[in-house]
Amino acid sequence: MSTIIPLADVDPQLVEDLLDMAFEPERRQRTAYRLREGLDWLPGLSFAALDEDEMLAGTIQCWPVALTTPEGRKVPMIMVGPVAVMPGQQGRGYGKALVTASLTAIDPRAPLPQVMIGDPEYYERFFGFSNAHTGGWQLPGPFDQHRLLCRTANPAVLPGEGMLGPWRG
Repeated sequence: MSTIIPLADVDPQLVEDLLDMAFEPERRQRTAYRLREGLDWLPGLSFAALDEDEMLAGTIQCWPVALTTPEGRKVPMIMVGPVAVMPGQQGRGYGKALVTASLTAIDPRAPLPQVMIGDPEYYERFFGFSNAHTGGWQLPGPFDQHRLLCRTANPAVLPGEGMLGPWRG
């Protein structure tokens, strides 16, 4: 049985250590890091999972990003991830619980579209993410187009083209 707590309650070094173990230290070279460059994660949407011994088993961070259209209009979004689970704890439901906690915490009165880079089959089946509307979107670096996913209650608000990057208001 896991316990979900606010990520802000976890020592930041423990989070970095977990991310290194889950994704290797080279993770910082990935395009997803360019999307979040210079930003702070969103505390109300970022969580940690503790195992039955109250040890850190996984984390999820969410970030403020925006899709900038070719006309320069910025569409704010929430980037979900990274979702990281300790290698020895994977397959025990921590990642699913963390994503569920983050998505549930989004204010339903003003739900921004959520975007992530991930496995389309998994994230669509369990959480409703899809690449159906992201084919014209770009990222500031290399990425697999089919892994760029979005989830929104109203797909009509999504621009067909744009560059995803940090949201700075």
